[in-house]
Amino acid sequence: MKNPSPGVKNIITPTEAIDYFVLSRRKFYDLLKSDEQKNFLVFYKERKMIIRTAFARYLEAHPDLRRQC
Repeated sequence: MKNPSPGVKNIITPTEAIDYFVLSRRKFYDLLKSDEQKNFLVFYKERKMIIRTAFARYLEAHPDLRRQC
C-alpha cells in the first residue's frame, strides 16, 4: 500500500512540511526551536508534528519562511 501524500494528510512531520511547502530548512527549524507560541504545532510523545491547514494559514502571514529559488 502506498503512503498518502502530505497534501491529503491532516498532520505531517517537519520534513514533510519542508518538502510540501518548499521551505527553507534552516529558517523552519529555527522557528520550531523558538519560544514563540505556535498554533500549528502538536506533540506526539516527544515528536513535533505539524497541523497542515493551520500551518498553511501561518505561511500566508509569514511568507519569508519559503525557500528563495
